Amino acid sequence: MDPYDGDGDYMHQEDDWDRDMLLDPAWEKQQRKTFTAWCNSHLRKAGTQIENIEEDFRDGLKLMLLLEVISGERLAKPERGKMRVHKISNVNKALDFIASKGVKLVSIGAEEIVDGNAKMTLGMIWTIILRFAIQDISVEETSAKEGLLLWCQRKTAPYKNVNIQNFHISWKDGLGFCALIHRHRPELIDYGKLRKDDPMTNLNTAFDVAEKYLDIPKMLDAEDIVGTARPDEKAIMTYVSSFYHAFSGAQKAETAANRICKVLAVNQENEQLMEDYEKLASDLLEWIRRTIPWLENRMPENTMQAMQQKLEDFRDYRRLHKPPKVQEKCQLEINFNTLQTKLRLSNRPAFMPSEGKMVLDINNAWGNLEGAEKGYEEWLLNEIRRLERLDHLAEKFRQKAAIHEAWTEGKDDLLQKRDYETASLSEIKALLKKHEAFESDLAAHQDRVEQIAAIAQELNELDYYDSPSVNARCQRICDQWDALGGLTQKRNEALQRTEKLLETIDQLYLEFAKRAAPFNNWMEGAMEDLQDTFIVHTIEEIQGLSTAHEQFKATLPDADKERMAILGIHNEIAKIVQTYHVNMAGTNPYTTINPQEINGKWDKVRQLVPQRDQALIEEHARQQNNERLRRQFANQANVIGPWIQTKMEEIGRISIEMHGTLEDQLSHLRQYEKSIINYKPKIDQLEGDHQLIQEALIFDNKHTNYTMEHIRVGWEQLLTTIARTINEIENQILTRDAKGISQEQLNEFRASFNHFDRKRTGIMDAEDFKTCLISMGYNLGENEFSRIMSIVDPNRMGIVTFQAFIDFMSRETADTDTADQVMASFKVLAGDKNYILADELRRELPPDQAEYCIARMAPYSGPDAVPGALDYMSFSTALYGESDL
Repeated sequence: MDPYDGDGDYMHQEDDWDRDMLLDPAWEKQQRKTFTAWCNSHLRKAGTQIENIEEDFRDGLKLMLLLEVISGERLAKPERGKMRVHKISNVNKALDFIASKGVKLVSIGAEEIVDGNAKMTLGMIWTIILRFAIQDISVEETSAKEGLLLWCQRKTAPYKNVNIQNFHISWKDGLGFCALIHRHRPELIDYGKLRKDDPMTNLNTAFDVAEKYLDIPKMLDAEDIVGTARPDEKAIMTYVSSFYHAFSGAQKAETAANRICKVLAVNQENEQLMEDYEKLASDLLEWIRRTIPWLENRMPENTMQAMQQKLEDFRDYRRLHKPPKVQEKCQLEINFNTLQTKLRLSNRPAFMPSEGKMVLDINNAWGNLEGAEKGYEEWLLNEIRRLERLDHLAEKFRQKAAIHEAWTEGKDDLLQKRDYETASLSEIKALLKKHEAFESDLAAHQDRVEQIAAIAQELNELDYYDSPSVNARCQRICDQWDALGGLTQKRNEALQRTEKLLETIDQLYLEFAKRAAPFNNWMEGAMEDLQDTFIVHTIEEIQGLSTAHEQFKATLPDADKERMAILGIHNEIAKIVQTYHVNMAGTNPYTTINPQEINGKWDKVRQLVPQRDQALIEEHARQQNNERLRRQFANQANVIGPWIQTKMEEIGRISIEMHGTLEDQLSHLRQYEKSIINYKPKIDQLEGDHQLIQEALIFDNKHTNYTMEHIRVGWEQLLTTIARTINEIENQILTRDAKGISQEQLNEFRASFNHFDRKRTGIMDAEDFKTCLISMGYNLGENEFSRIMSIVDPNRMGIVTFQAFIDFMSRETADTDTADQVMASFKVLAGDKNYILADELRRELPPDQAEYCIARMAPYSGPDAVPGALDYMSFSTALYGESDL
């Protein structure tokens, strides 16, 4: 696939911009100049240009402008900020636009462009040039770079000393540039006067003419090209693409000339194919001649390694040497058939190869090669199979011998061990079972020994070269086998004798273990119980522990008898061991308990019993003292708790019920306050008792439901309630005196408030307050009720206190009196009219009454005939609300 086709990968693999490599300094200089000039050739159409290619594109603005000019499309609106994030955003918009055109950006990111990375910036501009200046070039079914190269070759083919094969060295002498210009504009250059050995003159001539007459900016310096061993391909390609676009309009005029060139090219190609066929046929026949004798060599080797090397050489021939020749043979036939077809289509005589180089001759030689190859392969495989048989038998002998020797290693030492002399009965039985398994294993290995001997015999019959060592090894295996049989029989007899002797001792061990285990557990449980720390909270609990301890002490005589019986069994075992000289290296297999341990634990139990007696006596005395403290605290708490609750209820009734004047209620509350304060010494005394309970770590008290925390909270609530209630009465007196509210009105307000205080908490919630207002004649909408709630509940707690209720009702009463005064004034001012103007109110009434009336009138409209006036009905509604209409 063409590396510059439409799949979007415009940069060939060898042209990828590698982050870890640096450009050649000369190439970087050429690219900077070329790419800068190329960008400016387009940017000048927008009235701007760049000076430094890595600096001027950092903010992304000119980069976006360049893409808009060369594509003819509009990009997204750029960011105008100067911060780094704005620059990265603009460059990303440009890169996204390039990617939308099918371009795969290789290792190029916005951050690197913004940071002024020259290498990445040049790579980005090169990608843009490839996409917008080179990709769409198409010449005779080739496109992009190959199309541009073919165009240059076609245009410069008639010119002497011009041979365009690439975009670097082919342009170094400057004749290629001059030939392109002369081909399209012969009047601009006298090509006959140019010399190949004067590249500076040629290059400067081409660059100056192109800039002056063809509007192609000077993208390179002649000195840079001549002074570089290999000019930068990208710079040359960019410059040449400008010539292509400048002369692309003349392409159609050259079509006829191209046809003639094609005919000449076909003839030249046919002659080249003839030469290639002759050379390829000679080389292939010579290779076949050298290879066949090697394949016919049937000299056998004595070792498997040597024959395997021959096979590996043959495989290398098949894998490495022959495939290229197969390809050459196939290509030879293809070239021959293609050549004959082209000659026939061109009405030329058929091609006749030299003597002995016909396709038939080559096929015959190839058949001889494959025949020799087949015979050589069959011979190799037969020889390898023969040697494999001998090697297989020898390897089989070695494997079986190694396995047997590994199995027998250490077996004689194992059979001669006298480990049964110090083993327990269970270990003896295990050794017997293990020995029985060994005997079975020994019998199973008999077949392997016989197989080893049979293989050794077969190797001797086949005259194996290493037979002496095989025979010696086989003899050692047989001798060792006979020795193992004798040792196995002796060990079996010794194990059976020892087993019978230990079975008697084992029965006594078992009986000792059966009786020692439960007795040991009893002693451990007793020690645990005697040392157990107890936590009790009542007299009853400590009495229960004392009773259980007395019951335990009654069991001690029987326990001592059981201890003596268990020790007697152990003594019997010791007597048997001494009598029959049994080597008892081990301990009782059924238990880890020994007589010393039993005696030690028994002594420990006897020591702990009096210690437990003393601890129970001390705890009993402590619990008696705790019970006294509980009763002492409960007697006081059961009096103080109800007294506090009673006082709280009495204060609540005083604040709700309306007996006498506010001054009477205030006097009554102050007396209550004095009596409450006088009660404080009893609270202090209860605190002292509570301190004693805490020091004794008493956490419950069944004689009372009151805790010190309950008493403290109740006392604090009582003090707070009496103070708050006195403050509320004082505020009510201040409100009454300030607003001029009579005692009768205050009683009515209290009655209404208490009626709608359904929870009897001394406050109303918003719904109860709204119901109260409606019952008093208010016609409330949502807005009006919200306004009233903002007055009585400025903190938006959703509740209305009695003080807030009094303040609101006293203000509403005052407003109604003012409204009555203003209505009387309205009737005087209106006269025979049934409306009144705002200016009349300001002129006739005192300022405060006039403004009050106008403020209340504001929401209502006057009669249509008199703008800005209110009639009687609207005025009444403004002052008294909808309910008075």
